[in-house]
Amino acid sequence: MSTVSPATDLPRINGRLRSALSARSRPPRANAVSASVTFGWRAVLKLKHVPEQLFDVTMFPLMFVLMFTYLFGGALEGSPRDYLQFLAPGILVQSIVMITIYTGTVLNNDLRKGVFDRFRSMPVWRPSFLVGAMLGDLLRYTIAASVVLGVALILGFRPAGGVLGVIGGTLLVMLFAFSVSWIWTMLSMFMRTQESLMFASFLVMFPLTFVSNIFVRPETMPSWLESFVDINPISWLTTATRGLMSGDPNAGDIGMVLIASVALVAVFGPLTMFFYNRKE
Repeated sequence: MSTVSPATDLPRINGRLRSALSARSRPPRANAVSASVTFGWRAVLKLKHVPEQLFDVTMFPLMFVLMFTYLFGGALEGSPRDYLQFLAPGILVQSIVMITIYTGTVLNNDLRKGVFDRFRSMPVWRPSFLVGAMLGDLLRYTIAASVVLGVALILGFRPAGGVLGVIGGTLLVMLFAFSVSWIWTMLSMFMRTQESLMFASFLVMFPLTFVSNIFVRPETMPSWLESFVDINPISWLTTATRGLMSGDPNAGDIGMVLIASVALVAVFGPLTMFFYNRKE
């Protein structure tokens, strides 16, 4: 019985491997857009498998609308329905901007679990992992906006700007939220735990959202507090959103929000990539 040594048989095996591998053309390398969309879809699938993650985009906005409308409506505007015309755009701003914190906590969890190392070794556009995660959060923003506006309309919110005004205001809020999420993405690179990142995020967002014109008019505040509210970017966003939804958009207010959004991305985008590339 004849035998074939491994050394003699190796060329034949290599030939078969080459023919098998070359039988199908290599798929094209993913570009920046397709890679980002793929990672965005990954973020959406997380919601499918862990639906509890939707609690902060459904229950919290619902609670905010009901609680503040009926707690402050009678005292501030005479009736909850009248106050809701002022409050609804502000609650929309607060709900979506607060959700941006979730982006950083999820990325921080991926980093600690080692998923980050696997993705960074792949032959794709490096920022796609980060951009995709934030694109996936657009679904969360949309759900939160639908809850806030849906409940507000049921309670009596009637935006004079109509459908176009509501859509324009919502898109403006989402654009600003996308730019803010870069801050938490950067912090996720060097915060050791999700809890520490969450604490730092709330330490910034709570004063910015509550010391603003979301709930009350700035002219009713002390002069020193009104001065802070006037330069608060959350106040700019709320004023611009109210203008769009009321049918009286102000180009200056909208322009300030757009400038602030571009500035946030221009500053924290490169910083995020710097820490991302140096992450070990």
